[in-house]
Amino acid sequence: MAETYVRERSGDGRKDLKYPAAPEPLAVPVYDNHAHLEILDGDQPLTLTEQLDRAQAVGIAGVIQASGDIESSRWAVEAASSDSRVLAAVAIHPNDAPTYAEEGRLAEAIAVIDELAAHPRTRAIGETGLDFFRTEPERRGPQFESFEAHIAIAKEHGLAMQIHDRDAHDAVLETLTRVGAPDTTVFHCFSGDDAMARICADAGYHLSFAGNVTFKNAQNLRDALKVTPLDRILVETDAPFLTPVPLRGRPNAPYLVPLTVRFMAAELELDVDELCARLAENTLRVYGAFD
Repeated sequence: MAETYVRERSGDGRKDLKYPAAPEPLAVPVYDNHAHLEILDGDQPLTLTEQLDRAQAVGIAGVIQASGDIESSRWAVEAASSDSRVLAAVAIHPNDAPTYAEEGRLAEAIAVIDELAAHPRTRAIGETGLDFFRTEPERRGPQFESFEAHIAIAKEHGLAMQIHDRDAHDAVLETLTRVGAPDTTVFHCFSGDDAMARICADAGYHLSFAGNVTFKNAQNLRDALKVTPLDRILVETDAPFLTPVPLRGRPNAPYLVPLTVRFMAAELELDVDELCARLAENTLRVYGAFD
């Protein structure tokens, strides 16, 4: 099993580090389209198998394990190879690209991603993109270099691409237009508004919504959700981050996806089972079968 490389998330001042009780199971299974299960969280961290078992028990049939550096990308492929409920996404995170560049290792790191992209259990390049929130303007050059290289890798291997876009909407959209997006492009943890959602939908991109769509201050995400075509919507956790209301601040995990799905169904005025069927269909079309 893929238990050899793990990282710990700090408490970050959170008061309750206990994993919440499981929600009511979904009758129609769906998939967590983006999680970081190599990151241990909570006062009693869960192993990969425990995460997947808890998820399966509430109707989460599988997880796309996302990556951000060489080590987590290798871990993702190992996890996907060891358990049929996992598929891998591999990439260098935009916030890590400048560090690799400063160490003179960016080209090497991208070459590793290219190699891992050829593995049959790798179904996406991600997460890649641009982050203008955490990276200063003078260090953003390697982000663009890395992003464009990842786009090329996704095209070469015929894989979906999961985009990380933080405070960089215009630059991400411009890059995709200028370079040419992969055939299947997903905005992980979509953070734009309804206007951006329409632009993405017109371009054929998929929008993946995380637990922050439930946050009180995230009306822009709810507006975006409502204008996104049903065949372009995905759901994710970004676990262990972005735990949905009413559990915000607690450790997040794939087994909490039902909370976000039910919230999305209410916003869209759809039957939960109907939305689940569409979400599952979309996931399998984007990433292929899990087994």
